[in-house]
Amino acid sequence: MAGVARFVASSLAPAAQRFAPQAAAGVLRQVLEIAIDGYQRFPGAEKVAERHLEKTPNDTQLAIDAVVDQHIRLAGVQGFATSVGGLVTLPVALPANLTGLAVVQARMVAAIAHLRGYDLDDPRVRTAVITCLLGEEGVTDRLKKSSLPTSPLAIATAPVFDPELDRLVAAEVVGELIARISGKRVGLMVTRRVPLLGGAVGAGVDGWSTYRIGQYADKSLVRRIRRPIEP
Repeated sequence: MAGVARFVASSLAPAAQRFAPQAAAGVLRQVLEIAIDGYQRFPGAEKVAERHLEKTPNDTQLAIDAVVDQHIRLAGVQGFATSVGGLVTLPVALPANLTGLAVVQARMVAAIAHLRGYDLDDPRVRTAVITCLLGEEGVTDRLKKSSLPTSPLAIATAPVFDPELDRLVAAEVVGELIARISGKRVGLMVTRRVPLLGGAVGAGVDGWSTYRIGQYADKSLVRRIRRPIEP
């Protein structure tokens, strides 16, 4: 996981620091590709989903629950590793944490989508996966403000792929991730004098946000019944 984070962190950090949404969104697409397709020894979402399905007598809901539990643990581990040391490590840890958390959460949501019958090669589904990273509160708030036009389910099942919507969603998600990391920074400032406490805070925050996103994806991406194409 740390290797995956370092792979794209050097590209994401400058974009995040300049708050350039399109530049950061471009790197987020790379994160999504790693999460769905895998990278070296980091298996992709479909493999993870099928592995859990094999262990749960083909019970889709049990497999989804197992996927969420696994990624909560992964998020906690990578959050702890990148947060230990408090303010001393912040200049390096924040970009790595931002990237690592995005990869973990995107793979979790993509695995849930696969288990519910969605085609991960479909660009509409990939946009929906990214949208889920906003979480229920994030999506609801943006729907009220009209900064997001529709829900993850509607995006995944739309008649056609909308490139402009895809760019909009990616920019919103990058902004949300940066805001979350900034919020965690405040917690680390409070705990900087207590050894290892900063790591515990990082693990707790990342694990909790991953749980919430997993629950939202589970609720939002309802079972997709694929209809055969008529001749």
